[in-house]
Amino acid sequence: MKARTEKIREIAKRLLHEGKVDVVIGYARGTSPMREQPFFARTPEQADQLTWSSFCVGNTAKSLVQVARAGERAGVVAQGCASRNVVGLIVEKQVQRDKVVVIGVPCLGMVDFRKVEAQVARSEGRRVETVEEDGEELVVRGRGFEKRLKRKELLRDNCFTCQHRNPVLADELAAEPTAETGGGDIDKVAAPWEKFPAADRWARFRETFQDCIRCYACRDACPLCYCKTCFVDDARPQWLGKTQDMTDITSFHLMRAFHCAGRCTDCGACESACPQGLKMRRLTSKIEKDIRELYGYSAGMDVQAVPPMASFRPDDSDDFIKQGGEQ
Repeated sequence: MKARTEKIREIAKRLLHEGKVDVVIGYARGTSPMREQPFFARTPEQADQLTWSSFCVGNTAKSLVQVARAGERAGVVAQGCASRNVVGLIVEKQVQRDKVVVIGVPCLGMVDFRKVEAQVARSEGRRVETVEEDGEELVVRGRGFEKRLKRKELLRDNCFTCQHRNPVLADELAAEPTAETGGGDIDKVAAPWEKFPAADRWARFRETFQDCIRCYACRDACPLCYCKTCFVDDARPQWLGKTQDMTDITSFHLMRAFHCAGRCTDCGACESACPQGLKMRRLTSKIEKDIRELYGYSAGMDVQAVPPMASFRPDDSDDFIKQGGEQ
């Protein structure tokens, strides 16, 4: 990870020094362990604060829209999933290709801080103070303890099933390409929903989202949510209420998920940001599986491709529509 950090800083400094970009969007060390944070480097000196670690879980593409709206040229540090979101923003005409320089980082998978805390028994009052990366292990230290943990066992769920660890769009690379997939079957994320009858699916859906506190952290972390007025804030018409009633909670998650249909790259930013630890990918992965099977489309792979939900062809599959009053 240290070599990646040094290369990212080198590229960022050069881009800023040569005036090719106005800002480089990346990550800096967070104020708490395992919490790297978004960072905007606007000078070569500030580029020294850029970092790369197993805890860079926020999606940097999220910040591209605000930079683009300000008319700035941006460099963006992006692993596989984030690079696909950059492609998506270009396709949706939120970002101009000639105003973004993608600093691609082949990804080894990101660590879930909740899994680390569970391993060191946070419930017993142990608090993680530092985490050091040592090859395939994490050295976790706190007051009165030190533990070495296997990094691979602590990856975020979406990193196990990642299909594109290498950036699909990159102007510069911060490391040599790595294995393309995380080795897992992405369709198995959706499989648990499919094996149950409709009534049981609904019960399990409600169970998954029942602890939602409507903080909108998932929306705020998602690079697909760039609307100036979100549907949850719209009053004319009012799409759903502001209550903690289960109807409003499920309506929010269903509407947001379908808004992301055919656009989601399974970056996992929503789950990482959720303070309740909700497994939102159980819903979004199911929708993306349907998109792949119905239309043969995966989001963010081609700047020339139009997402299926944004296009129409007479020969589009309509097998999911009941014909002639069929029951």
